[in-house]
Amino acid sequence: MRLKPLSAFLVGLALTGGAQAASPLTFDKLWTYSHGSVASEIPAYDSLTNTLWVAGVTGVDVLNATTGTLVQSLDTTGYGSVNSVSIYNGMAAMAFENASDRTLPGQVVLFDTNTRAPTSGISIIGVGALPDMLTFSPDGSKLLVANEATPTVYGGYDPAGSVSIIDMGTRTATTAGLAGVPVAGTGVRAPGMDYEPEYIAINAAGTQAFVTLQEHNAIGILDLGTQAFTSVVGLGVKDFSLPGNAIDPNHKDNTILLRSADVKGFYQPDSIASYEIGGQTYLVMANEGDTREDDGDKARTKDVFASGTYPADLKELNISTLDSAEGDLYTFGGRSFSIRDAAGNLVFDSGNRLDAEAILRGIYDDGRSDDKGVEPEGVDLMAIGGRMYAFIGLERTTRGAVAIYDITDPANASFVDMIVTDGDVAPEGLKAFSAGGQYYLAIANEVSNTTSLYSLAPVPEPETWTMLLAGLGLVGWAARRRKRA
Repeated sequence: MRLKPLSAFLVGLALTGGAQAASPLTFDKLWTYSHGSVASEIPAYDSLTNTLWVAGVTGVDVLNATTGTLVQSLDTTGYGSVNSVSIYNGMAAMAFENASDRTLPGQVVLFDTNTRAPTSGISIIGVGALPDMLTFSPDGSKLLVANEATPTVYGGYDPAGSVSIIDMGTRTATTAGLAGVPVAGTGVRAPGMDYEPEYIAINAAGTQAFVTLQEHNAIGILDLGTQAFTSVVGLGVKDFSLPGNAIDPNHKDNTILLRSADVKGFYQPDSIASYEIGGQTYLVMANEGDTREDDGDKARTKDVFASGTYPADLKELNISTLDSAEGDLYTFGGRSFSIRDAAGNLVFDSGNRLDAEAILRGIYDDGRSDDKGVEPEGVDLMAIGGRMYAFIGLERTTRGAVAIYDITDPANASFVDMIVTDGDVAPEGLKAFSAGGQYYLAIANEVSNTTSLYSLAPVPEPETWTMLLAGLGLVGWAARRRKRA
């Protein structure tokens, strides 16, 4: 593999927010845990027991958050395959797809984080097909479940995608469907199946939820008062020929080089998180990109169009066969993260900064150039030292990587740094949390089957350092004066 000089791949690089200055955050790895039979996919933190619960297919590993040692490994196969875990006030909610047929209704099981056993009273609640993610409302009164409802055979039975809204007082569920919901925006795809809810974020007031519909390149907006979707919003497309959006579209040219490409990308976010600035809700989305599970909507450019009807540089690129035409190509994913307002309007996009930073650190996987680049997948947010930070996990780098952005000013988000962990590969889920006045980031890595914990700390602003150094100088001057006296 041949790396071009720095000046070559910086062509079109989106240095959003200016060149990187000294990092306003420090980060230190505290521990890494290597899982056994339980896959490391989704972490959740329980403040009451100071434990991390890491869910993955066959069970949940409960770890001591301070030491990273195993407290207990929970075998949950009796409930089905566990896809997600979320914790609120000592209650761990787990989402299980049906063990015999994923197109059948799934279930949510509630555990007590102290006993690590199902809660008293109603502990099992039926939900829709293939519950893939779940999250509590800010006040814990509701539990929302994204029922992805992927068909087993495309063209055959396709269960309806939905969101289950569980009332935690009565522990009963209602279903919000997407059939007939008005569509706004642009770029909504029709990949040959129902809308498939992927991930959910809830606003601070607990009145609205925002649901990624990844394969369709859209989000659903859910009114939690009426418990009904009000709209599906298309997220538009990203033009990779524009300055700042350059990509490497070829994995077989033995070169890592970001260059302008005459192709557009569907954003197709996976994870989504929300925060509030100035009374306004903003949505942070990891634009991973995705195709149908059977790849029935994907092929290489060279296999779709006759030779010579497309730029030679794009011959290996995977494109959408449902949306592309000669001279008008569309690929999957934005190779970035975005910030949007509550109506779905684009406020900020990281351009190609994530790919470029991976190249700078020598962790870019050129074998993924034809597909979706570094594939931003997981995202979590945390306020530290009066600033709001976004942590974006990159699924397709040669070492585990999480980008850090300061998103305090949504329209002018700026790159801070990148956490790179030897031995970790493919961050799947992230959990930022605070405990004892300190800040932490847990990273669950799917391929390496490891979970790592980092401590985070703000670096004093330059003015603070100046005042501190000045103060130290005065102390030294006073000491010298006393000594002379």
